[in-house]
Amino acid sequence: MFCTRCGKNIGEAARFCISCGQPTVPPAHAAPTKKLRRIIAHKKLAGVCAGFAEYFDMDVTLMRLIWVGLLLIPPNIGIFAYIIAWVVLPKE
Repeated sequence: MFCTRCGKNIGEAARFCISCGQPTVPPAHAAPTKKLRRIIAHKKLAGVCAGFAEYFDMDVTLMRLIWVGLLLIPPNIGIFAYIIAWVVLPKE
């Protein structure tokens, strides 16, 4: 077998070229990247909670309860964070 980068002859069982370091086998499937977005299909208001629930791989109802909990914190962090997420996050 020959290296695809430098053309040197390498052994059949080699995983890397000893000359240039190029991998000889394709890397194992990469984990799909998660994107944070608003999910309109499962929305109640803007889809922010559904998007966060999908991103963190949790139940939408639990995520909504977390946002309600953030609303109850005195400086009202939850409402500001929700509005910012509503504006910033792209739609599905």
